[in-house]
Amino acid sequence: MKGCIPSWMRLVPSTAIALTVSLPPSRSTASEPPQRKPNIVFFLVDDMGLMDTSVPMLTDAHGNPERYPLNTWYRTPNMERLAEKGIRFSHFYAHSVCSPTRCSIMTGQNSARHGATTWINPTRNNKGQFGPPEWNWTGLGKEAVTLPRLLQRDGYRTIHVGKAHFGPRDHDGADPTNLGFDRNIGGTYAGQPGAYYGEKNYGKGGLCAVPHLDAYHGTRTYLTEALTREANKEIAAAVKQKKPFFLNMCHYAVHSPFESDPRFAEQYKDSGKSRQAQAYATMIEGVDRSLGDIVVNLQRLGVADQTLLVLLGDNGSDAPLGKAHGYSSSAPLRGKKGTHHEGGVRVPFICAWAQPDPEHPWQKRLPIAAGEIQSQIGTIADLLPTICRLAGIEIPDGYPVDGFDLRAQLAGTSNPIRSNTFLNHFPHEHRSSYYTLFVRDGWKLVYHYPVQQGPRYELYNLTEDPCEEDNVADREPEHLRTMLRAMNEDLQDKGALYPWNNGAELKPE
Repeated sequence: MKGCIPSWMRLVPSTAIALTVSLPPSRSTASEPPQRKPNIVFFLVDDMGLMDTSVPMLTDAHGNPERYPLNTWYRTPNMERLAEKGIRFSHFYAHSVCSPTRCSIMTGQNSARHGATTWINPTRNNKGQFGPPEWNWTGLGKEAVTLPRLLQRDGYRTIHVGKAHFGPRDHDGADPTNLGFDRNIGGTYAGQPGAYYGEKNYGKGGLCAVPHLDAYHGTRTYLTEALTREANKEIAAAVKQKKPFFLNMCHYAVHSPFESDPRFAEQYKDSGKSRQAQAYATMIEGVDRSLGDIVVNLQRLGVADQTLLVLLGDNGSDAPLGKAHGYSSSAPLRGKKGTHHEGGVRVPFICAWAQPDPEHPWQKRLPIAAGEIQSQIGTIADLLPTICRLAGIEIPDGYPVDGFDLRAQLAGTSNPIRSNTFLNHFPHEHRSSYYTLFVRDGWKLVYHYPVQQGPRYELYNLTEDPCEEDNVADREPEHLRTMLRAMNEDLQDKGALYPWNNGAELKPE
């Protein structure tokens, strides 16, 4: 599978220690921008994996985009246009399930540090049989340092639309306005919607009801469209107030239930794929339409050239494809949402100015390489330091940040001082259970904790084996020990909590 081989694995050195800094405001000799701060839009799609798009995210051995069958199955023309205007990452990592990623985006910290290491059940502590007793089940609280709070204090209108899932019911994280958002539409403790159909009132009356959308109840408005309309209203309100805005556009799609978006169902009905697979494809196309509608709105309001747009997924794909047609939901990558393989933690990432203009002052401050693919690693923890540096916002002294400034990578070059590492610490039960995943410079270690049997090790040379077909742990004992030491240093630096068994904490051996 040469098409998955990344160039950064050989070119850029790294360290195993997370970055802990307070970043100063950025400086520029460019003329003063027409608006004091740039607008920021995060477009986060729930359960959207690396292959859930017609935009090729994987590359061949020369760094050129390479199409696979899934890129042909999905129809995302607006994502294609966004990729043409900006840069995509072939190796962008998120945590394997949603709440850890969402909390990391908000805080700039790896889940091992903020402690929300699995999805947050809205009504009970779901640590698992051997999970750490003190894990952060309550998620983010009012005291948390978050990106929207930092932006809010600097004069931004901060808007959350869609899925939140930052904390359980009756805790701070259940309401995004406790975390620095001025406005919340649709965000709650639920990790999925009760229904996508306005005719079903989006699950009203149930635990997973989507709030604040009563105006659409009883109508034929699909949830994705309703959230998009509300987001565009909020953008217009911010522009009218002449305030910079941060929109955290977090679609419930494409999470189950897999309910077909009727706007796109007709073109998939003769595909030969299962009803659920067809529904999933309509949901993907629905979020793509949402992306296009938001860009058009930004253009209509005259602010597209000063609005940075970041599209990404929160974990690997959960597409209901099975093994039909010779590929799984992340093919050619192995695994899916909730697993320790690359298909569980690699996600799409595209960043662009909504309307490119190289002469615009804000775009001079953050030039983005149009139509390029960045092969150096990026992670969800990078977003907070990148946005703060762009907007000239100080991160509190002493606050530990695990991410890196992406600006050099967005411009199409590499960042020689970043750590090309990624840690997914998962001391809980899911499709893959009780493990730590550690990526560093083209090697990947998976340590399985000895909860019921002895420890197990997986070691992959991702440069030679990007699809994880050959576990070389037994044949590379020295490199296994090197990776274990680096993984343990990273876990200790972040204050990770470990599984427990028979009253004892199970630290890696």
